[in-house]
Amino acid sequence: MQIENFKVFADLVETKSFSKAAKLNGITQSAVSQQARAMERHFKTLLVDRSQKQFQLTREGQQVYEAAKEILFHYEKLLSELQELKKVVSGTIRISTIYSIGLHELPPYIKKFLQVYPSVNVRVEYRRSNLVYEDILHNAVDFGLVAFPHKVRQVEIIPFREDQMVLICHPQHPLAGRAAVEVRDLVDYKFIGFDPDIPTRKAIDAIFKDYRFEVEPVMEFDNIETVKRAVEIDAGVAIVPSATVEQEVKQGTLAQVKLKGRTFTRPLALLHRKGRVMTPAMRKFLEMLTGQAMDDRGKPIEKPAEDAGA
Repeated sequence: MQIENFKVFADLVETKSFSKAAKLNGITQSAVSQQARAMERHFKTLLVDRSQKQFQLTREGQQVYEAAKEILFHYEKLLSELQELKKVVSGTIRISTIYSIGLHELPPYIKKFLQVYPSVNVRVEYRRSNLVYEDILHNAVDFGLVAFPHKVRQVEIIPFREDQMVLICHPQHPLAGRAAVEVRDLVDYKFIGFDPDIPTRKAIDAIFKDYRFEVEPVMEFDNIETVKRAVEIDAGVAIVPSATVEQEVKQGTLAQVKLKGRTFTRPLALLHRKGRVMTPAMRKFLEMLTGQAMDDRGKPIEKPAEDAGA
């Protein structure tokens, strides 16, 4: 029995899918099935209840899964400790993030990180917000970056930064010359929004609800880049994070207008799987993004309190 067998089995249990477990491990779906059966032969017991329509473990299968997670934890911890002894910071960091963060917030951090640690490879995947959480839960990636984070069991949430939300419009739009605009004024203009299931869209809808009116978008898109392109052709106005339009405002293809009243912000957060051992590269990356020292579980290391007489 090899460590890879436990990894494949654990992925199978957590994804409840032979095809997803195969993708995570770079093998065929048939190979996953064969490994599961090989484990059953090795332990001389049924691990997966194949009489059920949905994936379900037997009692023995659950026990093997719990043991597999423990074995994988200690194995990953050993690899991390050996790298620490060699003072090695290398390997691959896999990140799953939404378009707006991946294209506009993350690049400066990655550039700085790779300048310090050139032996590390950073891979970024652009996903819808709900799929970022799924990637973290299935251990498909090391870190996730989302807006308006919500609590999910087994997912650690670390505050990253906050973006100010602003109105954008065509440079020749009637609102373009204003220093600020009332939220209620937007009812008189065509509005371009995000898809209803996008967290930023839900937050914008909440803003309108606070002001007791509704705006029916004339167009809806699933990413910030398409929203900006629609506003650039004067199809309507939109509310977006200011960090995502800095280049267009500088180039003069979009106008940015502040919203009057309270400050509207979009909180961003880092996600990682609770209890997962971090490699030196993962820990250094997390420290660069947060500005805090981290332990091998991704928890901030508290600084010792200074002596009262010091």
